[in-house]
Amino acid sequence: MFEPVHGSAPDIAGQGIANPIGQIWSGAMMLDHLGHPEAAIAVERAIETVLESTSLRTPDMGGTATTAELGAAIAEAV
Repeated sequence: MFEPVHGSAPDIAGQGIANPIGQIWSGAMMLDHLGHPEAAIAVERAIETVLESTSLRTPDMGGTATTAELGAAIAEAV
C-alpha cells in the first residue's frame, strides 16, 4: 500500500542512480497513516531541507548524487 508507483526501473538497477525520495516519502505517508504524524512531518521536512539547502540531486533531477548519498543526507536531516 505504501510504495512509490514509479516502477522497478530495471534499466538502472544496480547503478546507484535511482532517486530515493519517492520511497522515503511513501514511508512518511505510512507513518502518518499509522498514527505517527509528527514522525511523518519530520521525514517530509527532511526531504524539503535537503532539496532546499544542498545541491544533492540524482541524475533524474540534473545532478550527480547517488541513491545512497541522497538517502543518507535525508536520513541525517531527520
